[in-house]
Amino acid sequence: MSAPSFQLLYTREAEKVLNDLRAKKQYATKLKKIQKALRLLQQAGPRHPGLHSHDYKSVPGPGGEPLWESYVENKTPSAWRIWWIYGPADGQLTIVTIGPHP
Repeated sequence: MSAPSFQLLYTREAEKVLNDLRAKKQYATKLKKIQKALRLLQQAGPRHPGLHSHDYKSVPGPGGEPLWESYVENKTPSAWRIWWIYGPADGQLTIVTIGPHP
């Protein structure tokens, strides 16, 4: 039995990051890694072991809800992450932003 897929929604900030990466050829490899992580989030869900998803305690989500972090890269200087929240509806994840781990 496979995990149910999620619908991914994007904030303006997350869309801007993706559009900026798409616009510059030097970020093609980074974009490919992000797209793979987003595909895993959507198809396998946040519990996929490769994503290492966990709640991000130092910053709350946009409405005060728990903010979650999933790995795009690991064991890399300034490894990139995807920050997201559950919702707004069941079966949905909202991608808040994407970027290097602070």
